[in-house]
Amino acid sequence: MAELLLGPILRHVEHDEATIWLETDEACEVRILDYVASTFQVEGHHYALVGITGLEAGASYEYTVELDGERVWPDHHSDLPPSVLRTLSADRGEVRLAFGSCRVSRPHQPPHVLTGREHPDGHGIDALRALALRMASSSSESWPHCLLMLGDQIYADELSPSMLEVTRDRREPDDVPTDELADFDEYALAYREAWSEPVMRWLLANVPVAMIFDDHEIEAQWKTSQAWVEEMRAKPWYERHVVAGLMAYWVYQHLGNLSLAELAENDIFRRLHGENDAGELLREQMANADRQPGHSRWSFSRDLGRARLVAIDTRAGRELEPGRRRIIDDGEWEWVTERASGDFEHLLLASSVPFVLPPALHYAETWVEAIADGAWGTGVARAAEWVRRKGVMDQWAAFRHSFGRLGALLEEIAGGERGSPPSTVVMLSGDVHHCYLAEIDFQNQAKPESAVWQCVSSAYRKELEPREKRVMRIANSRSLEIAARTIARLTGTAETRLRWRLLDRPGYENQIGTLSLAQGSARVRVETPSGSDWRQPTLRPVFEHELVTALGSGGP
Repeated sequence: MAELLLGPILRHVEHDEATIWLETDEACEVRILDYVASTFQVEGHHYALVGITGLEAGASYEYTVELDGERVWPDHHSDLPPSVLRTLSADRGEVRLAFGSCRVSRPHQPPHVLTGREHPDGHGIDALRALALRMASSSSESWPHCLLMLGDQIYADELSPSMLEVTRDRREPDDVPTDELADFDEYALAYREAWSEPVMRWLLANVPVAMIFDDHEIEAQWKTSQAWVEEMRAKPWYERHVVAGLMAYWVYQHLGNLSLAELAENDIFRRLHGENDAGELLREQMANADRQPGHSRWSFSRDLGRARLVAIDTRAGRELEPGRRRIIDDGEWEWVTERASGDFEHLLLASSVPFVLPPALHYAETWVEAIADGAWGTGVARAAEWVRRKGVMDQWAAFRHSFGRLGALLEEIAGGERGSPPSTVVMLSGDVHHCYLAEIDFQNQAKPESAVWQCVSSAYRKELEPREKRVMRIANSRSLEIAARTIARLTGTAETRLRWRLLDRPGYENQIGTLSLAQGSARVRVETPSGSDWRQPTLRPVFEHELVTALGSGGP
């Protein structure tokens, strides 16, 4: 009898249709809510994406999973509530979006639930799991309508003790380092480790999930600079590693981001079921995706009631040539501007790396890029490129052309030049392992029609080490901001059409954000695990703010 290895994971849900993803141990037929799909195979692993149509808007459907006629989900022995598929409301009422990034896979017990200060193996309490525990004891009416995971869902270059045991047993001399994932088999085990814990598995079965990757799904500092790419491609094991990572990302994350209509147009997905094993097909496609400069196939969008979410791949599609750096290429930018234009109450722009940083960090990244591009001569440029890499300066600020283009787009949207101005434009990001909220306006606009914000929430479970926290507190200080701004003026990079200020003080613990959107209202809350009992953690607010009233409300 076929077994369910991972999932079900609720993915793309609209008001009348949905997709559910899962992994099995062998080829089989999958049935959910009387909809049937056959599995497809990738290098000996079996997957299904079940499309469900004809649903009622604003309805809830309790569902089970059958493999070849045998029920395998929910687990008969679980004391968690049944799994429920909830469609979006036709009247476009309130929508809640939970979001965050960066989650290491460690056991949910001591010493791993301790902080890094308390124990060297401590990573704190998982904020995402804490949310799931709260959901399990509350009505589904209060649950998020979508979970946005903004990168580093797994750490392919920072393995858990159990994964290290696997890799050490599989390595040959001169192979991939033991602390890195080598092939599709190992990636599959890493994803299974990340999402198989019972509470996490229940969460993913009940809240629609959208995902975009960042560097650690492949390699720390992935595509930070052209020098990094050239150095890594010279290693004999790197191509095998990166192609396997992209294959796994396509299967485990990207596939579920697409609507049924988009899946029908996706050439790779259409060809999957015609292959006995689609591994070679995916391998060829992902090798080309990694080698083609500026290429990206990963950005996606979806509508959530009155809101449009545009998730931008700011990692795989970078152009890295000094002097011509782009965080996304021109073709991808055209797609972003098209999807961000229109009439909606709220526009959400998501990026794994932050759009705006605390000012000191922003100015540091801009002038390091300018010097690396030769502003102070070729000798200093090499040193600046080294600083850029070692300091992991790879957010939007480190790609000044892209940052400037983003500022112009935001100004056009907020000024009503690309459709009726939304009530709010909210940029969502992770990556930096702390949280903050920034209020944004423009040099050339006295009062934009839209309220524009950036909210960063990171990490779900990857606390900064005590030393790193001290560094970040210094980096967020006013004195360092003045120094960084002064150097930026000397390199001619201080001016920007965006202006922003951080509200409250940044938070440095594990955390999760929730954005609540309705007609004429938007509010954000970031929470962190608290409580003395790691078995039943609670969530307490780090900050909570109304977003619409600060700069006024436009909207269609």
